[in-house]
Amino acid sequence: MINTPAVTTQTEEDLVTQAQAGDRGAFGELVQKHQRGVINLVYRLSGELAFSEDIAQEAFIRAWEKLPGYQPISPFRNWLYRIATNAAIDALRRRKEEVNLDGVVVSVPGKGLEQKLEDSQRDEIIRQAVLSLPLASRSVLILREYQQLSYAEIAAALEIPLGTVMSRLNYARTTLRTSLSQLLEVQ
Repeated sequence: MINTPAVTTQTEEDLVTQAQAGDRGAFGELVQKHQRGVINLVYRLSGELAFSEDIAQEAFIRAWEKLPGYQPISPFRNWLYRIATNAAIDALRRRKEEVNLDGVVVSVPGKGLEQKLEDSQRDEIIRQAVLSLPLASRSVLILREYQQLSYAEIAAALEIPLGTVMSRLNYARTTLRTSLSQLLEVQ
């Protein structure tokens, strides 16, 4: 008879329950699972990678501190994104300085240097336009378009009414459409 080690796959609910009981290892697994999404969310809000990593760390610390009070009414991801969004907004308000817009050029295989440069310039224009949105509208847009949260999930994550999500998203899209059409015409 061959003994095979038992493979245990823990659900996110199990990890949350264990972490609430003080299991730092379980919380570490939750961090690993959601770290990339939290950093991406904060990056889209701030436009700065180093800042995003710092705020993501702060968000996870806040999540650990608030974890005993977490009730699984909404998915853990939504709860965590709300904490990360609030941490980012708090930090951006504290900074009160212009956001650094230095971008990273993404390599696109199979394209010529000229096309890569045009793509890079277009991406930078879009990034600047998103960063120019008011923070409340930017948050909703990023959660919807980049993090693929539903309207209801955004409302829960930001603790705002569904109608507010829709109006902020409409404002953000309309503003972006206007500013991007003007910016891209100039190019």
